[in-house]
Amino acid sequence: MANLTLSIPKELKEAMEKFPEINWSEVARDSIKRKITQLNFLKGFNIDSDITPEDALKLGKEISEHLIKRYKSEQK
Repeated sequence: MANLTLSIPKELKEAMEKFPEINWSEVARDSIKRKITQLNFLKGFNIDSDITPEDALKLGKEISEHLIKRYKSEQK
């Protein structure tokens, strides 16, 4: 197995030390695996798509605005 060295802020290290029972290396490995899975999915999705980055940003903004309105109406 290869080694990877990470630099983290002092505050994060102090917070991690409050949970010595946690295998932080395993947490990091799992997080990296999940991110790679997400990136591979998005890469495959992008290959078959005709949508431009600008269109994707516009669509994302429209969805966000719709969700904000929906959640605000549900809170009433």
